[in-house]
Amino acid sequence: MDKTKILVVEDQAIVALNIKIRLKNLGYAVPSTAVSGEEAIKEAEITNADLVLMDIMLKGDMDGIEAARIIKSRFGIPIIYLTACTDFETLERAKLTDPEGYISKPFKEEDLCKNIETALLKNRSKKKNKRVFRIKDKSY
Repeated sequence: MDKTKILVVEDQAIVALNIKIRLKNLGYAVPSTAVSGEEAIKEAEITNADLVLMDIMLKGDMDGIEAARIIKSRFGIPIIYLTACTDFETLERAKLTDPEGYISKPFKEEDLCKNIETALLKNRSKKKNKRVFRIKDKSY
């Protein structure tokens, strides 16, 4: 079975590398990292990632929330925010993108793994339910 591919979107190189190493230690593949929202959208399409770990504060004109909104709408890839931004206003904006998780930095590897597995399970269930609905819908 193929490893789950996780796109890491983090504008601080040392933090991105740390996350990448942790994910690989947990058995996930990290085909790419991105430092900006624009780059994240391109990489999400190119890598066909199964999940995106998204920082909210990114370099460039587009923040992680806007990038997440676009990635979810275009590609249907689940998003987990992994961020130091914990203020109420930011959380409210992030909630509008229907993320599969929101992890505050610094984080524990165990919390990261649990959130990823929960998000992947939730996403598989959504896809399965959509297929079942389409099959039932066509029978009418």
